[in-house]
Amino acid sequence: MSASAPAPESAARPRRPRGRLGALLATAAVLAGLTTSFTGVADAAAANPYERGPAPTTASIEAARGSYAVSQTTVARTSGFGGGTVYYPTSTSDGTFGAVAIAPGFTASQSAVSWLGPRLASQGFVVITIDTLSTLDQPAARGDQLLAALDYLTQSSSVRTRIDSTRLGVMGHSMGGGGSLEAAKDRPSLQAAVPLTPWNTDKTWPEVQTPTLIVGADGDTVAPVSSHAEPFYTSLPSALNRAYLELNGATHSAPTSSNTTVAKYSLSWLKRFIDNDTRYEQFLCPLPAASATIEEYRGNCPHTG
Repeated sequence: MSASAPAPESAARPRRPRGRLGALLATAAVLAGLTTSFTGVADAAAANPYERGPAPTTASIEAARGSYAVSQTTVARTSGFGGGTVYYPTSTSDGTFGAVAIAPGFTASQSAVSWLGPRLASQGFVVITIDTLSTLDQPAARGDQLLAALDYLTQSSSVRTRIDSTRLGVMGHSMGGGGSLEAAKDRPSLQAAVPLTPWNTDKTWPEVQTPTLIVGADGDTVAPVSSHAEPFYTSLPSALNRAYLELNGATHSAPTSSNTTVAKYSLSWLKRFIDNDTRYEQFLCPLPAASATIEEYRGNCPHTG
């Protein structure tokens, strides 16, 4: 081939459009890319319309506070429950939030579970920690009061417009934990229940249709896991989204003060089932392994719904 011969086609560089036509084509390409990007965001939002807050990480779910600033208001005693404190995200820019009612145990007041209020609210929930009508109330009564507190939140509270009344859950410690099972049994529409070292004379819960995470403690002598948390868990329907977390080196009172393991898995469970936020599935499935803080963890994976 002579020096003046043209280069083969495979070696030739494609020419870029020049002038006004080139500019128009370049602009069109940029707009097409933006449209695809926005469509992807819209599709993601449509798939999980209840997602609140940034994508979670291990650090974020273990943190003492989430991304939302939190306000609180005091609730006076009513005929349905003994009053309480409502913790809620201050911002309304993200729309409505799911709500959670939390009850204390036998002889205790809301102060026993109050640490969970701002911690969960800062992750994107409206939370009410309640006092019961009597500190001697049994689990069934505490269950009724948890439901009364949720009804108050969604129907007459000052933050009712911030709440999606279809996205509700319950938690509780000891007899309050037994009460959360009672509430789930009585109101199947609840989206999540998290009994913490629960106590109840009723040992079987086949009626429960609410996704339930039961937290026990290996050193619990008040509500030993062998006669409370474990039989509660095993009696739940096998097809239900359910899990059993047994704390390692912990006592009955472990959930009454700031506890990273309790908060981490409770938050993940509430997010996964109240908000249908599958971004939190990674912390629940595969099942967490035994560790310095976890004696054992059982459950069904992957979760459905």
